[in-house]
Amino acid sequence: MAGNDFIFLVLGFGFGLIASKLWSRQESQNLSTPSVESSPEESNSDSEQLENILEQLKHTQLAYQMASEMSKFKAGFLARTAHELRSPINSMIGGLQLVISDLADDPEEEREFVNQAYNSALKTLGLMDEIIYVAKTEHGTEAVKIESLQLTEVFEAVENLTYMQAANRSIRLQISPPAEDVYVLADESRLKQVLVSLIDTAIAQMKEGSVNVSVHPAWESGYVHIWIDDQRPVSAWSESWDLLKHNIEEKAEKNMTVDFQLSPGMRLLMNQNLLGMMNGRLEVLATPSDGEESNFNRTQCSIPICRDDADSATRKSEVISD
Repeated sequence: MAGNDFIFLVLGFGFGLIASKLWSRQESQNLSTPSVESSPEESNSDSEQLENILEQLKHTQLAYQMASEMSKFKAGFLARTAHELRSPINSMIGGLQLVISDLADDPEEEREFVNQAYNSALKTLGLMDEIIYVAKTEHGTEAVKIESLQLTEVFEAVENLTYMQAANRSIRLQISPPAEDVYVLADESRLKQVLVSLIDTAIAQMKEGSVNVSVHPAWESGYVHIWIDDQRPVSAWSESWDLLKHNIEEKAEKNMTVDFQLSPGMRLLMNQNLLGMMNGRLEVLATPSDGEESNFNRTQCSIPICRDDADSATRKSEVISD
């Protein structure tokens, strides 16, 4: 079964289940005795159930949207990669053309054009390295080293790599350290890369607000859930779904400062792929709606728990406390 067919099947099943619940409730109300009125408790219960169903529907729609976008993105990965690299390459070519055509007013301006082209070349190389790194990992050229990691150590490194960007943009960054007995099974460098990427992308799209990172172990499911909550505006988040959307060329035409980076959508896909290679997953749990007073986004990284080391750390802590 094709990927899109499976998505539509899952979505249709979800809609059918919700419709069935609503129909059953309506039928039970129609068959009830007309003279018997519903008690306030029953009305409240029905209202809560309806709210829960609507919340489930919202999550289903969000999951479908993400799966659909990712499916379309993977189908044309090469074309999208070329699109990501096109803008910095065009900038480099433009600067060199000015020099070749002898359009600089003086040697100092000519050196400035050459310097801009050189910087664009370096940034292009950096973007290519990021994409190649993920591609090699996905195809098995670069081995994924799954090992037991103490999550507190990973969080310390992530905070050291992200706090400066947040401070420079006056964004409040709160990274709550997990308990010392929380261990995960993951590739250390790739897990750090994913977390840093998600935090940096959120900060880059915010003018004010906060980013909060917290840990929520789910021992019964065997996963540790890492929540990244941020306050990006609705417009910034919606643009993340358009994985080909760029305004770099528009900025260049207006002589505005351009900082060449991978698009949020491209980073979202790369992070999802890296987590998948570590038997984890990336999910979007909450996004704001137009008109909401407080924008709220939650991205969840789920990583397998290492129970052996967690149990060992718990026993060690108990011995020390005794």
